[in-house]
Amino acid sequence: MASLYHASVNISNLEQLAMQKSIIHKIHPMAKLISAIVYIVVVISFSYKNITGLVPFIFYPVILISLANIPYKFLLKRTVIALPFSLMAGISNIIFMPFTDGMISFVAVMLKTFLTVFAALILIATTPFTEITHQLNILRIPKILCLLIVMTYRYLSVLMTEAFIMHTAYILRSHKQNGIKLKDIGFFLGQLVLKSFDRAERVYNSMKCRGFDGTYYGKYSGMRISDIVYIVVVAGLAIFLRVFNLSLFIGGII
Repeated sequence: MASLYHASVNISNLEQLAMQKSIIHKIHPMAKLISAIVYIVVVISFSYKNITGLVPFIFYPVILISLANIPYKFLLKRTVIALPFSLMAGISNIIFMPFTDGMISFVAVMLKTFLTVFAALILIATTPFTEITHQLNILRIPKILCLLIVMTYRYLSVLMTEAFIMHTAYILRSHKQNGIKLKDIGFFLGQLVLKSFDRAERVYNSMKCRGFDGTYYGKYSGMRISDIVYIVVVAGLAIFLRVFNLSLFIGGII
């Protein structure tokens, strides 16, 4: 259960990273959002047999992490959380496909997961979440969907902290008890749900009292030439690498 507390701390750490002043942090949020979307879509579009085509896409996380001064170990630990889901999908391909194709598909699925999750984490670690939501509103994403995304993101840390507090109180009241007893799990989860509803209502009332109407307003104005150049370079390079297999070209030269 202590892992829940650490997870909530990690979310806060991501927000702190987004407040830095590196060259990547200063880029317009819309430019980073568009580039990340194009990059993720291009990576997903690869066939399960085309592993060599995916390898050059490592350029995106490597370069951005260096320029944004983000600790790569921190993002790597967050990326590992998503790998078990892809691991199960990859193993199923090994079982239900010919062995060679299954292994190739397994590697491709894991590599795609690594690249796409890393791209999403880098976006969050270099852009305040409210700014991402504001740019989604500009892209005409339904307001209710943007609100659900940001409220879920914001409330996760609150929910995990509440669960950690309840677990600590339970352990302190139980003699030599390391975890929650099976007979108490239902009661524990029920209390957590009730506390969540109560906390959510108080949070919502507080936001309404502060004039929140479901719209997030960003502090950034229009994009600069450097922001447009960023989109052209990142998105253009991703599309180029999708069309032109750089790994095979380099391998042919060597």
